[in-house]
Amino acid sequence: MAKGKNSKSPLPKLVQFALENVPHEVTTFPNTMRDAEEIAALLNIPPDQLFKTLVVIRPGKGKPLLVMTPANRQLDLKKVATAVGEKKLTMATHTEAEALTRLQVGGISALALLNRGFEVYIDDSALAFPQIYVSGGQRGLDVRLAVADLLRITDARPIPAT
Repeated sequence: MAKGKNSKSPLPKLVQFALENVPHEVTTFPNTMRDAEEIAALLNIPPDQLFKTLVVIRPGKGKPLLVMTPANRQLDLKKVATAVGEKKLTMATHTEAEALTRLQVGGISALALLNRGFEVYIDDSALAFPQIYVSGGQRGLDVRLAVADLLRITDARPIPAT
């Protein structure tokens, strides 16, 4: 559950602030792991309930998008482009994603990027679950929280993304 202000949380300060007064649970894993499906297996979490955050670029214009998808599914850029009204989108490389978010791949989180101008989307499969796991804003940390809370905090829009 959410930790009090005096408790030591491993979460970055921005994520702690975003989750203040929101029930959540922090899970940890070796920060050398980056494969979401492997992390789900290690944590004994169904891979369709562990969401990774991907950085998607609008060629030539606008702030990149953050798209949260289940660990066991591939992002479908055509579906995302249609859902957001773009003709074409591209995936950011690891280097681009880290430069754009100032977070390490494996720790990119919409919770850590609030008020930074990113449009946030989530695969609509998340709506089938009361709670899901998302990155806690640094490698080795995931947060379990209610989907409704995640949508409210991040203003994420559910779309068909996989």
